[in-house]
Amino acid sequence: MRISTKLSDALHLLSFIEVFKSQKITSETIAGSINTSPVVVRRLIAELRTARIIAPYEGGCSPRLSRAPQAISILDVYSAVEHRKHLFNVDRDTNPRCPVGAHIPDVLDTVYAEAEAAAFGQLDRTTLRDVIDRIEAAHRMKGEKA
Repeated sequence: MRISTKLSDALHLLSFIEVFKSQKITSETIAGSINTSPVVVRRLIAELRTARIIAPYEGGCSPRLSRAPQAISILDVYSAVEHRKHLFNVDRDTNPRCPVGAHIPDVLDTVYAEAEAAAFGQLDRTTLRDVIDRIEAAHRMKGEKA
């Protein structure tokens, strides 16, 4: 089973847009940074525009954030690209005559709901600005040039 990287790619894309906002940005340049195709980038941009995280813009113009990075939570981005799906899924096809199989779905529902609430809370408290600040700090520590 493949785990989605849409959130990671969307945060990469948004960070790239903010870090390089003074330059001309295309889906091709963003795709080169993410190591994906420009089509994937354009699809992510469309989802982020629909969620009003990226401001509307005409073709040929560089994409821009619709608000300051400190006003965009990671949960906002997650909700835009993953549509707030559950982080964990319970296998409901268990044997109801087995003492474990009969109860594990309900038990895991509770455990997973608590873990999801904690994860979503952290994503809501962490902003795109926090992500960008960490990227820039890591970049400075390595003494790299942009």
